[in-house]
Amino acid sequence: MKKILAFGASNSSRSINKTFATYVANQLNSVEVNLIDLNDLEMPIYSIDREEADGIPELAHRFRQLVAESDGIVVSFAEHNGSYAVAFKNIYDWASRIDGNVWAGKPLFLLATSPGGLGGKFVLEAATNRFSFQYEAPIVTFSLPSFQKNFSAEDGVIEPTLKATLSEKVAVFQKALDA
Repeated sequence: MKKILAFGASNSSRSINKTFATYVANQLNSVEVNLIDLNDLEMPIYSIDREEADGIPELAHRFRQLVAESDGIVVSFAEHNGSYAVAFKNIYDWASRIDGNVWAGKPLFLLATSPGGLGGKFVLEAATNRFSFQYEAPIVTFSLPSFQKNFSAEDGVIEPTLKATLSEKVAVFQKALDA
């Protein structure tokens, strides 16, 4: 059975991105989902001075271990002012100091959603551009606009076209996992 690491790239206790990452990860077949909360990985803000003085926090090593133990990663990004939430960016910065290949060559399913009509489009583009740089593993992406309108806790994605597109993307990611 394949292991999936899934999380919302946000530290909000009411994160719609955590909800969305959980939903998508559970659409995969024959997987064990390890859902994490970024609040459990809170570290000091990265700086070279901190790294030189105190080393890399144990929680950054723990994050890298979780990635290493997984066969694929599902991340749904919160968009803060067109970019990553600080909670995610800080974990990513620390983890990159351990190994520049933060995702360890695992297939990535990059998601974003937001209350608005763009669905986290800008952060998803930023993540896709950044993570595809010198990265050979498959990267699948999907953005869900207007989360409250297009998603329900009982039925998941409810808008038919978006639901069909997501199903296609899930199949592509599943194929990458099974390869």
